[in-house]
Amino acid sequence: MPIITKIKPQRNRKRVNIYLDGKFAFGLDLDNFVKLNLKVEQELSEKEVAGIVKKAEFQKTLDKLLRFTTLRPRSEKEINYWLKRKKIHESLEKDLFNKLKRLDLIDDKKFAEWWIGQRIQFKSKSKRELISELRIKGIDKNTIEDVLYGAGIDEVKNAKKLIEKNKYKWKRYDKQTARKKMGEYLARKGFAWEIIKKVIK
Repeated sequence: MPIITKIKPQRNRKRVNIYLDGKFAFGLDLDNFVKLNLKVEQELSEKEVAGIVKKAEFQKTLDKLLRFTTLRPRSEKEINYWLKRKKIHESLEKDLFNKLKRLDLIDDKKFAEWWIGQRIQFKSKSKRELISELRIKGIDKNTIEDVLYGAGIDEVKNAKKLIEKNKYKWKRYDKQTARKKMGEYLARKGFAWEIIKKVIK
């Protein structure tokens, strides 16, 4: 059975490197290192080594995943994509998801509320565009409808803000042409014709 021959702190001081039989074997976070009470000259079975490596990989992945999910709210689809992109082993995915749920870091409704708030505040988006973006993010239809209903979006106000922000684009045109181009612009942005008529007037 392999024997721990050296335990060396990593540069960040948050993990240690474990050497078995004189060779580097794996890195381990300090929490698990303390819990497992590992010591130099300690003998480990192959099964124990496999179990420790799995715990080490889980914690290392969780630390990275926490950085990803705390930068801003994430949808479940975004987290799944991150796990696939990072090639995380399937055996860890369920435990990682359960951990994030316990930490209240996976909630598609909260994500949708945050997304809509940001897009309205900084981009003056139409409902149609918001629905499209949220569908791409993996949010289901019922959740989107529920969140949009509670958001109290004023599409006329948003469309006016967009026109005001971009009015320099139509200054060189006569009034009729400018109105036509404004309407086409708002249509491309997903606003309904009823909204466009109110704004262009």
